[in-house]
Amino acid sequence: MEKIYGLIDAPFTPFYPDGEVNYEPIQTYARMLEQNGLKGVFINGSSGEGYMLTMEERMRLAEKWIEAAPSRFKVIVHVGSCCLKESRILAEHAQSIGAWGIGAMAPPFPKIGRIEELVKYCETIAGGAPDLPFYYYHIPAFNGAFLPMVDLLKAVDGRIDNFAGIKYTYESLYEYNQCRLYKNGKYDMLHGQDETILASLALGGARGGIGGTTNYNGRELTGIIQAWDKGMVATAREKQEFSQAVINVICHYRGNIVGGKRIMKLMGFDLGPNRVPFQNLTDEEELGLKRELEEINFFERCNKF
Repeated sequence: MEKIYGLIDAPFTPFYPDGEVNYEPIQTYARMLEQNGLKGVFINGSSGEGYMLTMEERMRLAEKWIEAAPSRFKVIVHVGSCCLKESRILAEHAQSIGAWGIGAMAPPFPKIGRIEELVKYCETIAGGAPDLPFYYYHIPAFNGAFLPMVDLLKAVDGRIDNFAGIKYTYESLYEYNQCRLYKNGKYDMLHGQDETILASLALGGARGGIGGTTNYNGRELTGIIQAWDKGMVATAREKQEFSQAVINVICHYRGNIVGGKRIMKLMGFDLGPNRVPFQNLTDEEELGLKRELEEINFFERCNKF
């Protein structure tokens, strides 16, 4: 099974001011990401407010992204849901329209507390798209599924044929690396924390990853991997430190889903508001966000159109 090399973006879902999905920007969005070094998209996940979309909206977004995808641009569809039946339908749909792969995080309700429960959840979803690679999206801060991922790999090994690997969005680089080493690297371990790409590279990982701040800082984040590959450690370190500075700013403004999406507007690509119950930034907060970004020269280094 093919492993991903390079960074995949987790795009925001564009909305009109009234909260309805706006599909019009997707063509430009896809082109912008490719031009800034991204290798694909992981749609309808946490950055895309996937759990706040209807099943019909999620399907149409998948169709629009696949239509817009440049050549060799991977479209991975997040199909996780609190309703397993819906997840299975979304997986079947993703395969039928030509998605490159699918993924799913554990549901926020009911919370999954045992490996076997998680395996059955993944097995059911992956079975809906047997011809596509399936990635488990490990983000326990969102769903409370604080389970050992090496144990998950052992449990799915030989049981879920299209289990490709894990999108690992958690703080334990030790566990991430142990998963990467499982059976001499059998599974694709996609690094999911933009703030620690360089540390993971030093351990031998992060050849592929899925990020959220790549929406606006993709040039610098892909540059970390490129610099590392060339042995330019000091350059890679500077780019990682800059990327952390960007993350420090968005942490002042309700994180990537809210603050990050507003950065896109400041870059000239307005993707609209977030859906309730997210609290959108006020005009005053937006000015503060812009000021803090200017202080770190963000707009000279961000993604370009």
